Amino acid sequence: MNVHTLQREQLLPGSPADVFAFFADAHNLEVITPPLLRFRVLSVEPIEMRAGTLIDYRLRVRGVPVRWTTRIAVWDPPRRFVDEQLRGPYALWHHTHTFEDDGNGATLMRDVVRYAVGFGAFGVLASNLVVRRDLVAIFDYRAQRIVALLAQRERG
Repeated sequence: MNVHTLQREQLLPGSPADVFAFFADAHNLEVITPPLLRFRVLSVEPIEMRAGTLIDYRLRVRGVPVRWTTRIAVWDPPRRFVDEQLRGPYALWHHTHTFEDDGNGATLMRDVVRYAVGFGAFGVLASNLVVRRDLVAIFDYRAQRIVALLAQRERG
């Protein structure tokens, strides 16, 4: 399996506890995911976030409907959490989110995504031509939306 890594860092307004709380609400994924993906959380409310929590989603990947199930593997508020795909479009999806106080009233958020596409040589080609580009675009969109939403929350 050919494993790839996508890493992102972003300085966000608010304390690690405030930023972590935003991500602790699984439904916020809907508002930080590009509309084109038609991403929806299917799990019944309330979703109690903790290690072992399973979350079901529905989305479209390049127009193809996909069901996705993740498990919260690590839950360590307000420092980090890890979600892993149990069922979905990837052969491997392991996403570590960390939140660190920057010392100036903001939070340095880091995302490290380890992923693999599967499907042998075709998957390697797809990953190099399409998947990485799509993931970068999704995380670029998320970065913009998160800043706007957290700033809006701070204003009240």
